[in-house]
Amino acid sequence: MSTPTRAFVGRLSELDVFDPLGDKVGRVRDVVVTFSASRARPRAIGLVVEVPGRRRVFVPMTRVTSVEGGQVITTGLVNMRRFEQRPNETLVVAELFERPVQVRTDSGDTVPAVVQDIGIEQSGPRGWAVARVAVQLTASRPSRLGRLGRRRGETEVAHVEDVKGLRDPSEGQGAAKLLETYEDLKPADLAEVIHDLSPQRRAEVAAALTDERLADVIEELPEDDQVEILVGLDVSRAADVLEAMEPDDAADLLSDLPADRQEELLQKMQPDDAADLRRLLTYEDNTAGGLMTTEPVILGPEASIAEALAVVRRKELSTALACTVFVCRPPLETPTGKFLGIVHLQRLLREPPHNPVGGILDKDVEPVLPTASLGHVTRMLATYDLVGMPVADEDGHLLGAVTVDDVLDHILPDDWREDRHDVLPRAEVGSG
Repeated sequence: MSTPTRAFVGRLSELDVFDPLGDKVGRVRDVVVTFSASRARPRAIGLVVEVPGRRRVFVPMTRVTSVEGGQVITTGLVNMRRFEQRPNETLVVAELFERPVQVRTDSGDTVPAVVQDIGIEQSGPRGWAVARVAVQLTASRPSRLGRLGRRRGETEVAHVEDVKGLRDPSEGQGAAKLLETYEDLKPADLAEVIHDLSPQRRAEVAAALTDERLADVIEELPEDDQVEILVGLDVSRAADVLEAMEPDDAADLLSDLPADRQEELLQKMQPDDAADLRRLLTYEDNTAGGLMTTEPVILGPEASIAEALAVVRRKELSTALACTVFVCRPPLETPTGKFLGIVHLQRLLREPPHNPVGGILDKDVEPVLPTASLGHVTRMLATYDLVGMPVADEDGHLLGAVTVDDVLDHILPDDWREDRHDVLPRAEVGSG
């Protein structure tokens, strides 16, 4: 009798997927399982595979011919439409890893544990089921003879039939393993993963992220998800996350909250950060003031080109902000002294590094007033092929800058983040 093919999902989620000709299809990100009251073992019905373009698609287990040799081999056509989880489906990495459960002992008692990994096993012609659960004990487990068996903190592999609570979400589930699996994702792609989770799981993942990473992810989420996550944080942490966000995005998020909650958060923030947000909140959404960030790259005219290049090279700057240096008289914090002009990144790369930026100013770009409409700002960016547009008051003091990504956020449909990929029923793709 042949040995069944087995694989642990933790290992499987690191493997590349290939078609029968040896061409790479993508990389496994998760495994989809379903629970049923009539079956002791949950069924593994498919893989979530990340294909080029960071799209996550569904590959049925019936198309998987091998999970050996450090790779997954599939056959037939693959549905390249974005994976959308159905109500009866559970994602192993996203939802089962680190779930608190109870493990039955030899004596019939149960001890608490936390899921570390899930083992799946081939149970027929291309049929797969959950067979094993790797757990970490959170209490000592006695042996059959009453002596101390496994100690708290040790790991063991249990039959799935001996694990209770695997199906039911519980409070206090960790998210470290989920984030480890997706640590290479850009914020926009991680936001898409988090958006697909249940509200409870979203909150757990948010709690496990650093303030800076969570701020980046929140900026990429739909508004409803942003508000849900921020409201779920305690006030101090929510204020820290707002401080880590781009000021314009933080102001947009604050504007969706009740006035008393806004004020509570602003009171917890650093005074300078809170002052910037209070100023942004005074502008209408679809104006230059409502679109702008108060933290563009600002230098004085005597700063060298080498200094400017060092500033725009900073990792935390977005691509759009790094493309333009705004040159002003002191003070260099917004609102600045007199705005003098802009310097484009491409021009910086063509000039001797010791020369001052004040000598290569583009003075043809007139700043817009904070009351300028979205349409006016959009036309100015398009007319002058700009990535960033200066916003100044009537006295010529720079207040901030509107970047092209801010404009795109406002001219795209409200639900564009949710509709990044069209979704069609899986059955619409041919079987090949």
